[in-house]
Amino acid sequence: MPTDLTTIPAPVRMMQLTTGSQVSQSVSVAAALGVADVLAGGPRAVDDIADAVGADPGSLYRLLRVLGDVGVFEESDGRTFALTEVGELLCSDRPGTLRGWAVLVGSPFHRDAWTDLLASVRTGEPAFDRVHGQLAFDFFRNHPDDQAVLDGAMTSISGLLIAAVVSCYDFSPFGTVVDVGGGHGALLAAVLTASPGARGVLFEQPHVAAAAGGPLDAAGVRDRCEIRGGDFFEAVPTGGDAYLLSNIVHDWGDDDAVQILTRCREALGDHGRVLVTEDVLPSGLEPSQAKLIDLEMLVMGPGRQRTEEEYGRLFARAGLRLTRLVPCQGSLGVVEAVRA
Repeated sequence: MPTDLTTIPAPVRMMQLTTGSQVSQSVSVAAALGVADVLAGGPRAVDDIADAVGADPGSLYRLLRVLGDVGVFEESDGRTFALTEVGELLCSDRPGTLRGWAVLVGSPFHRDAWTDLLASVRTGEPAFDRVHGQLAFDFFRNHPDDQAVLDGAMTSISGLLIAAVVSCYDFSPFGTVVDVGGGHGALLAAVLTASPGARGVLFEQPHVAAAAGGPLDAAGVRDRCEIRGGDFFEAVPTGGDAYLLSNIVHDWGDDDAVQILTRCREALGDHGRVLVTEDVLPSGLEPSQAKLIDLEMLVMGPGRQRTEEEYGRLFARAGLRLTRLVPCQGSLGVVEAVRA
């Protein structure tokens, strides 16, 4: 059952809230070191773990006992640690691993941006641009190591999104699905696997498209998919029955988002669909993970999460009409639109 916050004294709760960043940083360090991979074979003494990951034993113990208290690892006598169910999510090769995401949240380029949240709230401008002196897209082009960390994080959390979207939305009516900004093709591979009669087009920036397709090959659907490069602000491939934008629209302010959606509407057939897959803000006051993701967007760039009504207004500006919101998991949903 969820914890009843009213039973926790206010000072204790405030201390929990204000030390949350320290816990996430500790998780990130354990992920970066690969501690969970070392423990995947069973419990190990901290000296053995330290030797395996290249850390100071005393300092590593101080880290791991904190993570033991919050349920990431389990400590037993003799300074020995084992994985918990939560800790297994930091293993590199486990299904549903979140190691990449954990590494990201403790990486200097990401954490430095979050330290400037106060200025973003005061000005409405992205913290990342001020802290790093350039737009996020430019920064990552100039810092390939940090780009790799970001890519690892997106791959890490994409498994949760992919499973939820494919299970909640029926893609089988579509002959051709165009995944706009689809990365290396993991989501499209799952869509084509679930819809054996469909064909796919993976559309990405040329430099991304050149290296894409691994997930399509692994899923055995490469023969039903074309990979094309281009700029979705200028045009997207025509001939699709569904244009899928997964965590794309939320990267942009309203005017840019409308331009992307307009390009999709221009390419869309008369009976096609535009499908925006993102965490949707609630219209009411209920708690939602989308609210925290929205703050991430404020820190990292010009984008934002939106309510169903706000998506409807974006669609209308792009010549589209919102038809339905299909809930998937938590705040994640598929927002569907047709030609207006």
